[in-house]
Amino acid sequence: MASNIYMFRQRISRLGQRMSAFQLNLNPLKEPLGFIKVLEWIASIFAFATCGGFKGKTEILVSCSTKASDNKTITASFGYPFRLNQASFQALPGVNVCDVDWKNHVLIGDYSSSAQFYVTFAVFVFLYCIAALLLYVGYTNLYRDSRKLPMIIFGFLNMILWGGNAWFVYKETSLHSPSNTSASHSQGGIPPPTGI
Repeated sequence: MASNIYMFRQRISRLGQRMSAFQLNLNPLKEPLGFIKVLEWIASIFAFATCGGFKGKTEILVSCSTKASDNKTITASFGYPFRLNQASFQALPGVNVCDVDWKNHVLIGDYSSSAQFYVTFAVFVFLYCIAALLLYVGYTNLYRDSRKLPMIIFGFLNMILWGGNAWFVYKETSLHSPSNTSASHSQGGIPPPTGI
């Protein structure tokens, strides 16, 4: 029993020595394993930056039935996380469009779940790529000497990837809820005002 404890301590000691031996080696970046991680890292930056910082607007040209030649524009602005049912229409300041309070009229849909999942997954991929590149570039000797470490890392990350994909498919298909083609009032569906 004492010899097993002694051998365990020696292994831990050797592992600690190897882990503290950070050696910068850029050669793995020239190989497909490291080069692909750099591309994944860059793609993850673009993924969460483009979705997380997105802003848009939609404009509608409104013609009132009382004044056929008088056309006015109303605008609804939206952005990440795409809760469209909270984006209300607004007319230009000081402009009366058909005597209607347009703040009560909103876009239809709430796509925040999908958008937040996408951005969160992109951030996790970003962090994983940093950790993997640190392992490849700084601890190449540890990574190449160990036969179990690459398989454990690959298996664990493969499980996370499959789980994330399965969850996305579940949430985005009719498996989660039956499709509803008509807009309900809870999603922001309001009938158009009279006179338009």
